[in-house]
Amino acid sequence: MQSIPVDTSRLGVLRCVVAPEPKIADFEKQEVKKDREGNTVYTVGLVVRQDGRRASVIEVSITGEPVGVAEGMEVRVTGLEAFSWAMGDRHGISFRAAAITPVPPADTRATTTGGKGGGA
Repeated sequence: MQSIPVDTSRLGVLRCVVAPEPKIADFEKQEVKKDREGNTVYTVGLVVRQDGRRASVIEVSITGEPVGVAEGMEVRVTGLEAFSWAMGDRHGISFRAAAITPVPPADTRATTTGGKGGGA
């Protein structure tokens, strides 16, 4: 399976719509997927919306639980790769990332006070 690097700077805003949860490898046994080193693999649902285009939801796999990522939060994705897959009549694209981190909210205090002092 060949990986295809994804330029996240062209994707617009990325927002978490499904909080990180362990990826299930075997639904019957409820077995959690692990990487080669034995670390738990998590999935995060992200909505992608470019300017003037429809939104798409992608599920991104990541090794280890992304810290501080919650539903509704804008996130930054590092090292995003896409993989095409096929199993019988089914086919699709899966995504994996090196890191998913929350984007800190913009600090609006400096712009609302009108500068230094803030008093009359």
